Amino acid sequence: MPKTSPASAMPAPQTDYSTLEVARLLGMAVRSVQLMVDRGELEAWKTPGGHRRIARASVEARLAQRNAGAAATTPGSQAGGARRPRLLLIEDSVHYQNLISMLLAQQFPELELHMASDGIAGLALYGQLQPELLLVDILLPGIDGATLITSLRSQPQFAGSRLIVVTSLDETQRQPYEFALQGLPVVHKPRLVMELPVLLREQLAARPEGVNS
Repeated sequence: MPKTSPASAMPAPQTDYSTLEVARLLGMAVRSVQLMVDRGELEAWKTPGGHRRIARASVEARLAQRNAGAAATTPGSQAGGARRPRLLLIEDSVHYQNLISMLLAQQFPELELHMASDGIAGLALYGQLQPELLLVDILLPGIDGATLITSLRSQPQFAGSRLIVVTSLDETQRQPYEFALQGLPVVHKPRLVMELPVLLREQLAARPEGVNS
């Protein structure tokens, strides 16, 4: 009788996801998914070869939780109350995702934060969420930030959004992207903690009346 390996008690690999697959499903960076596993927010195990697998049920529960939250904040699902203003962060750096998340939680608890880790996911989320505020990095995988910004600004619904660019590029390095940045507030990442809150308050104050009702 063949000896049963320890891995035989685990779910079959095809019923679960790799870290990369989960990152794509959730629209997050791979490192962010790894951190969720480390914090116990996603159930995971390792194959005999050392590859991490994430339980399908755990991922589906996370997606269901996200969808329930999105449904609760759509205009058609409200019982006469105003929804929270939405902010979409399109940024591939986990460090800056975490920094901006922490800053918003501390100073702008009224905002509903959504994140995308590349330009393609960001463009799709923008169409789904129609956020009042966007924070977009210039250097992104998938679609670079300048191309993404140009695409967003060409859409009629963009008139209801306010956009702030965040970048590690200094003024000289930004020259190739000036065609997309014209007229937009730009935050240099080394000064993000000091400058971003000021710009966010200005943009929130400048929103037309009734956009979040």
